[in-house]
Amino acid sequence: MTHQVSLPDHDGQRQSSTAVPPAPALEVRSLHITFRERRSEVHVLDGLSLQVQPGEFVSLIGPSGSGKSTLFHIIGGLTAPDAGSVLMDGQDVTGEKGRIAYMPQQPALFPWRTVEDNVLLPEELRGTSKTTARENARSWMERAGLAGFEKAYPHTLSGGMQQRAAFLRALMSPQEVMCLDEPFSALDALTRSDMQRWLLDIWEDTRRSVLMITHHIEEALLLSDSIYILSARPGTILKRVEVPFPRPRREDTLNDPSFIALKTEISAIMREEQHKR
Repeated sequence: MTHQVSLPDHDGQRQSSTAVPPAPALEVRSLHITFRERRSEVHVLDGLSLQVQPGEFVSLIGPSGSGKSTLFHIIGGLTAPDAGSVLMDGQDVTGEKGRIAYMPQQPALFPWRTVEDNVLLPEELRGTSKTTARENARSWMERAGLAGFEKAYPHTLSGGMQQRAAFLRALMSPQEVMCLDEPFSALDALTRSDMQRWLLDIWEDTRRSVLMITHHIEEALLLSDSIYILSARPGTILKRVEVPFPRPRREDTLNDPSFIALKTEISAIMREEQHKR
């Protein structure tokens, strides 16, 4: 006969030590996909698996052409895999659209809508009253340094400001999982650094579940809880790196010897993969 041990929870009540942990916010299981052309085949993903836990910030890095964007298309239901599955909160959602908040490399703001109207679009689509949607949008815009630009049009904003507006639009969507596809790749180094600090502050407050593609190792280490390193094509996971640095993180983290050592280790893995192409 076995005895089950109970532990007090935060309210002083008893809870089972065998409680089942929550399902990952996002789980990708053994994805395979090959693109077929007239006389050739391109094997893009080869049994790729990864997880994003609730409230976790995860980055995916790897060589160009290793299937990162294809992975996002599969997660978003835009492309069907040959094999494998996508799960959210333990539910198979493979092929279903509208299950993620997606932010592409370019801001993709609607040029005919004001900045405010772009930001509040997700709430508008789900039927939130205009007054409430506008109040929520303006609250986030103030935090994003966009106060005073509510009635401006996207083309009048700098690249960094457009990216902030695009991120807020994704943030206001009801989906728990956010997929960010190299969101800062088009920005200059100084603006990129500013955006990283801003994203860190916003994420610390919201703790959304995030999967981000980036080629920037330093960026991945600064922002992430864990990093998946993707192989050269066909893409599979080479290594999962737990990022050990405590939060909140700031720029001085970049000078930590442990940070530099981990960056060097990941760089060596990626350089080796790049040479395989």
